[in-house]
Amino acid sequence: MTRALIPGSFDPVTFGHLDVIERTARLFDEVLVAVVENPHKSTLFSLDERTAMLAEVTGHIHNLKVDAFQGLLVDYALDRGVGAIVKGLRAVSDFEYELQMAQLNYRLSGIETLFMPTTPEHSFLSSSLVREVGGFGGDVSSMVPPPVAERLRARFGR
Repeated sequence: MTRALIPGSFDPVTFGHLDVIERTARLFDEVLVAVVENPHKSTLFSLDERTAMLAEVTGHIHNLKVDAFQGLLVDYALDRGVGAIVKGLRAVSDFEYELQMAQLNYRLSGIETLFMPTTPEHSFLSSSLVREVGGFGGDVSSMVPPPVAERLRARFGR
């Protein structure tokens, strides 16, 4: 059985994230989506909230499990028998950072990282842009699933 891991902060999960998650699920027997708690990052939603949102919007994907973790990604991956880490790329600028991380992760664990570009209609999306638009009262319904848009409206008091 081939198991892939898609890590991320998912703060919040966007249609771009879902694009990569759904396409990955078609390629692997099992997909583990791991919501990262990074102590160096300030988030809008708690780890539990991000995990719950992701589980809600991916419930239709039967070979997928959502989990949360802290610590080194490769330790988490090795503990779960992951064969590949999948990272979504929006633009060339994402590649530079992700390549360094992939090489470091390979050095530490021997686990391969595969890069999946988002589809063109999602290439501009980022969680930080969604938070900014939502924070100013803008309509994010074309960028995030309805349950996520609801939580953003509630968070920003709109």
